[in-house]
Amino acid sequence: MHDIRAIRENPAQFDAAMARRGVSDASSEILKADEARRARIQAAETAQAEQNRASKEVGAAKAKGDEAEFERLRALVGEKKAEVAAMQAEAKELDGALTDLLMSLPNLPMEDVPDGEDEADNVEIHRWGEPRGFNFQPREHYELDGVKPGMDFETAAKLSGSRFVVLSGGVARIHRALAQFMLDVHTEENGLSETWTPVLVRDEMMYGTGQLPKFGEDSYRTTNGWWLVPTAEVTLTNIVNGLTVEEATLPRRYVAHTQCFRSEAGSAGKDTAGMLRQHQFEKVEMVSVTHPEKSREELDRMTGCAQGILERLGLPYRTIVLCTGDMGFGARRTHDIEVWLPGQNLYREISSCSVCGDFQARRMNARFKPADGGKPQFLHTLNGSGLAVGRCLIAVLENGQQEDGSVELPEALHPYLRGKTRLGADGVLA
Repeated sequence: MHDIRAIRENPAQFDAAMARRGVSDASSEILKADEARRARIQAAETAQAEQNRASKEVGAAKAKGDEAEFERLRALVGEKKAEVAAMQAEAKELDGALTDLLMSLPNLPMEDVPDGEDEADNVEIHRWGEPRGFNFQPREHYELDGVKPGMDFETAAKLSGSRFVVLSGGVARIHRALAQFMLDVHTEENGLSETWTPVLVRDEMMYGTGQLPKFGEDSYRTTNGWWLVPTAEVTLTNIVNGLTVEEATLPRRYVAHTQCFRSEAGSAGKDTAGMLRQHQFEKVEMVSVTHPEKSREELDRMTGCAQGILERLGLPYRTIVLCTGDMGFGARRTHDIEVWLPGQNLYREISSCSVCGDFQARRMNARFKPADGGKPQFLHTLNGSGLAVGRCLIAVLENGQQEDGSVELPEALHPYLRGKTRLGADGVLA
């Protein structure tokens, strides 16, 4: 959500920044709504003052025994009271309309974010590892002999429909090992605080991180009004919802391993084969809550945490900066990390790390109290995958595949598999 005062003070600057996100003349409607709201508030305050003045005069007229004046003033007080109530209701309605308008607009990009319309305009900033050379044609994860016994899409479709999977045996064990490995690295080496949160949340929490009101169709809602989280970003970030924290407690760095749920609205026909794009999946999510002056630095740190997981697993990747046209709604700058999938002969997204500035904090009214005793300020928030567990499983399987359909597993996972080092062509860990 945007700062209305900043828009009033410099609408041209706001419009120029919003134009980079594909929104033209954004300030015009905002300022018009703001002016109407402020005018109604001022009118209500004037009527309230007149009511208060008449109320005082009622007593004086009564004391003088001037019955006619008493009745006139009493009627005036009643009129003003009704007028004030009506104006306050209108002001509240106008305030809600302005809030909805501000909430519907995307975040402003940082100056160093490249301009562009779509993913073709994204800019690569880092690359690690060389894609492995194969002396056979590499296959996609779901085609591998060793994977087929433990990755069942047919049963999942019977249970739940398309875009679900049942994992079992060695494949399920590798999937679990990956999540545990990620959590251990993030908590023991990267300084993140392990957190376990609900996956059902209230409307306010979805508003707080920007999933509502604009993107409700992308998530699932229960019949009694809870939302299934699309990512633990929702719960981890909202830990500071409504709070004013001490500056000394910053930065706050959280990590959580949760189930995530997405409707995949608008993705019909995309990635229908395999488990790349699912309605239900697991993710290890990172969230940072920081001082405004430290948030850009924190983005690089968070990106490094995600990259480090891939490096420990020996998985080649590249990191790109998303252009203004491809960046998410709540982000000011986003680093996407794409892992190499030999079965597709492509780099595919496995993590997206974003700095949101005070965009989410304003929606949540989350502030910090400066150590020098100054006025409370809005916090800055960041979020990033550390990593998407299912996609990491795909990358491990495809990059470690052997010609006979078995999979050599990364050394970093061996302790989590009780010394097992490979997934045999029969689907059994050995």
